Amino acid sequence: MRVRILGAGIVGLSVADELIRRGHEVTVVDPAPGSGASYAAAGMLSPAGEAWYGEEDLTRLCLSSLALWPDVAARLGVPVHTRGTLLVGVDAGDVQQVERQLSVLDLAGVSYERLVRRELLAREPGLGRVAGGAFLAEDHSVDPRAVVAALLDRVGDRVGLDTDSFVPHESGSTDGTAGRAAGSPLVGPGERQRAGVETNTVTVIATGAQLPDPYSSLIRPVRGDVVRVRTQEPVERTVRAWAHGEQIYVVPRIDSDEVVIGASTEERDGPLLPTVEGVWRLLDSARRVVPALDRASVVEVTSRDRPGTADNLPLVGPTHEPGVVLAAGAYRNGVLLAPLIAQLVADHIETGSVEPAVDPRRFRMKEDG
Repeated sequence: MRVRILGAGIVGLSVADELIRRGHEVTVVDPAPGSGASYAAAGMLSPAGEAWYGEEDLTRLCLSSLALWPDVAARLGVPVHTRGTLLVGVDAGDVQQVERQLSVLDLAGVSYERLVRRELLAREPGLGRVAGGAFLAEDHSVDPRAVVAALLDRVGDRVGLDTDSFVPHESGSTDGTAGRAAGSPLVGPGERQRAGVETNTVTVIATGAQLPDPYSSLIRPVRGDVVRVRTQEPVERTVRAWAHGEQIYVVPRIDSDEVVIGASTEERDGPLLPTVEGVWRLLDSARRVVPALDRASVVEVTSRDRPGTADNLPLVGPTHEPGVVLAAGAYRNGVLLAPLIAQLVADHIETGSVEPAVDPRRFRMKEDG
């Protein structure tokens, strides 16, 4: 098959890599590869940490994709941080939120280790005055920028810029950190007209938080600010915390003094620029959880849009347009789900199979009753 992939974030590039490995002829189009949500992402491979009530299908898919990551990381030559994740609450109310999370894991059959304050400090001595929590041994992390760089090396000169296939998004704007062109890529009408016209040709739309019509309404952009710092007082494990009602994560990089702090969640339009309030809330919560971050150096603040859907499940599979396939809507789990999305897209192209939980046509069927 000849496959044209629109979007060179971690999802689009993972789809490209999988299809190339299976012998298909692939081209990837993106004016600024890897500069969207993949650039800002912390890279948590955290199905347990993201599990929640009513999202059993999502948890199942995240666990399936986590199982693929060891082979993917080995093939790409990127390290995976496998020291596990601490889920902690700063005060009694926060611990109640942790307990709610653990009850979801009980229902999903996911193992964890409940820890009191003393045991949490033994796992992560830099923690502040936390009240309780748990250890998620199988929740790991990876550096998405390293993954994207490795995927770009593998895909090679199949990645190109075709400005005729993209139109700028009105609210897009460079934020000075990614080096991307102003505007978020969208598929132009000519691209969809080409899809399916040529024999054995498929177009895969993996353009993140901005999809072309008629699919744009399936995605809601959810803005997130992320702060990167450098610290001489190492954080050993990923920490996901509730801090006086605020959710925060602190993700260390392997063999580096970099720590990623994130992420705010706001459904707002406007330029891709961090807000003072969003950054302040992140840093204030982070320093409550890991007090030594007071002395860290801020090296980068980034804002990007996550691609959310109405049910928080991705859109992976066929559309009503022949030869057009979606690989979108992974929301907070784009890095984690990228290997599984790649397999699902490749399987659909080769056999027509579709995972019902992520079939993009599910929303159309609901509308039709």
